[in-house]
Amino acid sequence: MGLFNRTSGTRTATVAAPAVDPSPAALTGTYTIDAAHSTIGFTARHAMVTNVRGAFTDHEGTLVLDGTDPSASSAALDIRMASIDTGNADRDGHLRGADFFDVERFPRMTFRSTTAEALGGADYRLTGDLTIRGVTRPVTIDLEFNGAAKDPFGNERVGFEGRAEILRSDWGLTWNAALETGGVLVSDKIKLTFEISAIRTA
Repeated sequence: MGLFNRTSGTRTATVAAPAVDPSPAALTGTYTIDAAHSTIGFTARHAMVTNVRGAFTDHEGTLVLDGTDPSASSAALDIRMASIDTGNADRDGHLRGADFFDVERFPRMTFRSTTAEALGGADYRLTGDLTIRGVTRPVTIDLEFNGAAKDPFGNERVGFEGRAEILRSDWGLTWNAALETGGVLVSDKIKLTFEISAIRTA
């Protein structure tokens, strides 16, 4: 809840600013993901000894929340694969190429939820269809609800943190290189992370 000062004569009183009703029913509605304040990230094991982290910087999506019946909630996300950023231009170029995402032929990765469930407290779970390189397979995302607030511009926001693990080979992403000491250069298991801030639509 925000605070602001109201001055009357020589006395100053601190008054609570209006806040978003945090009850689940009050949060029911449709929200647009604010890409400027959200992060879609990933982590892959590299050379068996360290992690490489990256993100997709160009994405859009919607959340439909039903506070009285969470199973009726849904989510849709579209990610432009050319926006991949691992902090290394050569690596990013390789990831955009035919060995990996082949962004010329498959410019988008999409997620469409099929089921939603409340796990108790602030924890939720979304299951849905993840499409990469034209291959669609189910994936489960565990979510934590971070709360709701009204920002200084009057937008009603909700926040979630999410995580999932996938095997990239399930989507045909099988490129790799063997290491002289054994093992491979890039792990099959990929960790996905979601930091979502979404704004209620009018």
